[in-house]
Amino acid sequence: MIQFRNLTLARGAKPLIEGASLQIHPGQKVALTGANGAGKSSLFALLRGELHQEAGDLDIPPVWVVAHVAQETPALPDQALDFVLDGDAELRSIERAIKEAEASHDGAHLGELHARLGDIGGYAAPARAAELLHGLGFSDSDFTRPVSDFSGGWRVRLNLARALMCRSDLLLLDEPTNHLDLDAVIWLESWLKEYRGTLVLISHDRDFIDAVVDQVAHIENQKLTLYKGGYSDFERQRSERLAQQQSLYERQQREMAHLHSYIDRFRAKATKARQAQSRIKALERMELISAAHVDSPFSFHFRDMAAAPDPLLVLDEAQVGYAGQALLRDIALTLRPGERLGLLGRNGAGKSTLIKLLAGELPVMSGKRVEGKDLNIGYFAQHQLEQLRPEESPLQHMMRLDPKTREQELRDHLGGFDFRGDMATTPCGPFSGGEKSRLALALLIWQRPNLLLLDEPTNHLDLEMRHALTMALQEYDGGVVLVSHDRALLRATCDRFLLVADGKAAPFDGDLDDYKQWLAEQRTAEKPAPSADKAALKAERAQAQADRQARLAQRRTLTKEAEQLEKKLAAWQTEKTELDERLGDPELYTQGESTQLQTLLKRQAELSGWIDEAEMRWLEVHEALEAIPA
Repeated sequence: MIQFRNLTLARGAKPLIEGASLQIHPGQKVALTGANGAGKSSLFALLRGELHQEAGDLDIPPVWVVAHVAQETPALPDQALDFVLDGDAELRSIERAIKEAEASHDGAHLGELHARLGDIGGYAAPARAAELLHGLGFSDSDFTRPVSDFSGGWRVRLNLARALMCRSDLLLLDEPTNHLDLDAVIWLESWLKEYRGTLVLISHDRDFIDAVVDQVAHIENQKLTLYKGGYSDFERQRSERLAQQQSLYERQQREMAHLHSYIDRFRAKATKARQAQSRIKALERMELISAAHVDSPFSFHFRDMAAAPDPLLVLDEAQVGYAGQALLRDIALTLRPGERLGLLGRNGAGKSTLIKLLAGELPVMSGKRVEGKDLNIGYFAQHQLEQLRPEESPLQHMMRLDPKTREQELRDHLGGFDFRGDMATTPCGPFSGGEKSRLALALLIWQRPNLLLLDEPTNHLDLEMRHALTMALQEYDGGVVLVSHDRALLRATCDRFLLVADGKAAPFDGDLDDYKQWLAEQRTAEKPAPSADKAALKAERAQAQADRQARLAQRRTLTKEAEQLEKKLAAWQTEKTELDERLGDPELYTQGESTQLQTLLKRQAELSGWIDEAEMRWLEVHEALEAIPA
């Protein structure tokens, strides 16, 4: 198990965690939560052995295999499937050793290697890697593509697949749902539920945390506290603890006020001086309880928008695609003020394409796209983060957007997105993904849109910011079209759903649980029915595997027999050599000990016979070993 004993962790001069003592048992799944900068990533670095504690102890079983998702992937020429298979280090090590044993004709070692390969499921490893890639949204044609062909987001998925391929004892996942769409998130959720090792997870997706973990480790005020249950259970327990802390704080404040009042009244009186000093000492000994508080750095609202047209936007038998090839056909959609529409569909089905058509970034290939008068679209997509000017600060972006508004008003708006003080005037180039997303949202909201088109707006946003966005959207009076893998946001925001699938965009009569069932049915339908040929191939593979195992068993039996024969031969030959020396001694024949001589000669004959038989059998065994196919 993983054990923290009075552990203190710091980054430079900044203390992050102090006096942490807790245990994580094998097989437990733990979510690590806390505000940005609280120390979550540093704790991960500690678990990976990349950082050391300031004090205390961290015990992780030394034999445990630890897997984590690499932050970067170079432009490798390796094929995607091979890149994922590399995640199983022992598998690759055995494969290399098998090639070396074959080259050196080391049959005994080759048998041992094949046995180990079977024990770790090595023969099924390519199928396991393919299943991981399929679950994360890759197609069969992607398997042979070089890693260098994939974009940054897809390389993150490859890194995730590679980490899952590792047969790990401890799996560390930092924001694994970033860059995933909803169907990949649901698949990953199911996979992690079945994972048998110990999982420590950082995520800002509350539904995902609830479904996967059984404990939450929360960092707050430099304390690491373990809560039982998922994220919803953690919120309830934490609120109860904070309420209790606030009650104790208020009671202590009343007690301290009473003591101060007594001291102030009687300190100068000689008859009460001793009692006053006693109360002063009581105050000094009192361990202060801090006031309970949960401060979110984010607080914003959509500004009052101008009158919105009704309808906002109409698609009539629209067709859209790329390079003359239609991806979606016959789209009929009317968007009205106050309508909240969520887009569902599998990866590559066309959700982002539909959003781009609504935004006017893609033209209709046929049909109509009709905008209402005074339509003002606010479009958020990840590629827009790249359009931020890295040399400009958030305040400069705002002033460029609205040069007539007072600076303080712009600063107040940015403050709601946690761009305060120097942060508001710092160039945004070095900002994190979450900070850039917050800035893009701040710019979008300032423009008073009456139709919001949001394509994965929560990527890189933490739980506090996601909650603030959810609250703001609930108060928003305009129309909303949302694509998101965050089910909590979809449930809280959307009134109805549109399913993008099979080249169509049609109303989906159901909720997110129904969509999860639909995805499962789609995956089942995609699995080909076992034909006679496939059944025969499966039987052939099973027979080949059985034959291989039989050969390995035969090889092990013969190898063991050869080893036993060699031991016996060594002992018999040693004894016979000693007998030969005794029988070669002339004194043995002059002493008249005929009985002893006869016994020695009989033993010599027995040993000679046994040695001849053993040597003959040893030759037969080695001939049989050489005859067994590899």
